[in-house]
Amino acid sequence: MDSRDWIRDGARAVAGGLLAVPLAVVNIPLFAFFVVGLVLTPVLGIGLLLFPLMTLLIRARADVARRLAAGRGVTIVRPYRPRPDGVVFGSLRYYQWLVTDPATWRDVAWLLPGALAGLVLGVLSLALPAYGIEGILLIPLWIWLGTDSYGYGMFWPIETIGEGFLSLPQGALILSIGIAAAPYLRRFDALFNRLFLAPTRAAELRMRVSRLTATRADTVDAQAAELRRIERDLHDGAQARLVALGMTIGLAEEIVDADPATARKLLAEARESSTAALVELRHLVRGIHPPVLAERGLEGAVRALAMALPMPVTVTTELPGRLDTPVESAAYFAVAEALANAIRHSAAGNGAVELWHTGETLVMRISDDGRGGADPSRGTGLDGIERRLAAFDGTMSLSSPPGGPTVVTMELPCVLSSPKTLPSSGTG
Repeated sequence: MDSRDWIRDGARAVAGGLLAVPLAVVNIPLFAFFVVGLVLTPVLGIGLLLFPLMTLLIRARADVARRLAAGRGVTIVRPYRPRPDGVVFGSLRYYQWLVTDPATWRDVAWLLPGALAGLVLGVLSLALPAYGIEGILLIPLWIWLGTDSYGYGMFWPIETIGEGFLSLPQGALILSIGIAAAPYLRRFDALFNRLFLAPTRAAELRMRVSRLTATRADTVDAQAAELRRIERDLHDGAQARLVALGMTIGLAEEIVDADPATARKLLAEARESSTAALVELRHLVRGIHPPVLAERGLEGAVRALAMALPMPVTVTTELPGRLDTPVESAAYFAVAEALANAIRHSAAGNGAVELWHTGETLVMRISDDGRGGADPSRGTGLDGIERRLAAFDGTMSLSSPPGGPTVVTMELPCVLSSPKTLPSSGTG
C-alpha cells in the first residue's frame, strides 16, 4: 500500500469513526423502546405492533453495522430466519416468528455493548487525528488573529510564538498516528460486532441446508432446461439433416439405374449433408463438455478460450492438480460466461483471468478495464453464473463501479483429484 492509499484508507476510517458515534447513540433508545414493546406484549393491541416494529428497526441498525464491517474486511452474514409464507405484519404469527428467532435476542444483547464499544472506538478514531490537526493549525490561527495569549500546546504551556511552533511537528506526528490507527480501531469494532451479529453454528447449518435446498431445485430446473435445449438442438439441427440425408440416399437408390449422373449428384449432396450434421453434433458435444477441457484440464481450456476471444486476455494460474469433472465443467463455463459478458457489455480493451487453489477452494477472478456498472439483476448472465456455482455451494462477488474496472470473483469449494502435468502459471 503506497502513501496515497494509506492516507485514503485512514481518512475513510476516520470518517467511519465520525459515523460510528451517532450510530452508537441510536442503540440506546432502540433498546429502551424494545423493552417497552416487550413489557406491553400482554396488551395485544400495542405489543403486537410495537415489539415487531422495534425488532425490525433493530435489525436495520444491525444491518448497517454489518455493511460497515464489510468495508473493513469483516464479513457478517445475516442470521435471520426467513419469514413464513402468508405471515403479515401485526399478526400473532408474525410476532411468534420474530420472538422465536434466536437472532432477535442476539441483536438485542448487542445493542448496549455495541453502543459502548462504538462510542469508545469511534471517539478514539476521531480524537487522535483531531488533536494532531489542532497542533498543526493552532499557531497559524493565533498569528492570524494577532492574539497575545497562546494558551496550552500539545504537551506543555506555550507562551511565545517560537515555543508554539514546536506544536507543528508534534501535531503532524499525532495526526499520522491517528490516521494509521483509525483503520485498526474500526476493524476491532467490526470484529466486536461480529461476536453478536454473526449467525451461530446452528444458524449457519440451518442457513446452509436452506441454501442447498434452494440450489438443488435450481440445479434440477437448470438440468431440465439443458436437456430441453439439447433435445431441441438435435431435433432442429442434426436430426433434421439426418432425415434429409436418408431421403436423399433413398432417392438416389431409386434412380441409380435410370439416371446414374443424377444419382451421383444426390450422393455428393448426401455426403455434404453428413459432414454438416457431423459438425453440428461436434458443436453440440462441445456445449456439453468441451474436448479441450477433458484433455487439458481447466487451465488448458481457459487458455484456449482466451486465445479465441476478440480482446487480449491475460491468464494466470496456480493449480497443482486436476479438479473433479463436474466442478471443472462448472468452473470452465462460469469463466466463459464472465468473459463473454465482458466482451458483450463492458467495451473493455483488456481482460485478465486468475485461477488458484487455496487447499479447499478454487478461486477464479475475472477482470476487465471496461466501463463498469455491471448489475446481475439486469440479465447480463451473472445471475446464471451464480446459479451454476450455487449447485456446488459456490459463491460469486462482483465489484463494478461506474467507469470500471469490473472484477468478478468466484469461489468453488473443491479438492484437487490428481497431479497436473501442464505448466502452473504464465500468460496467454
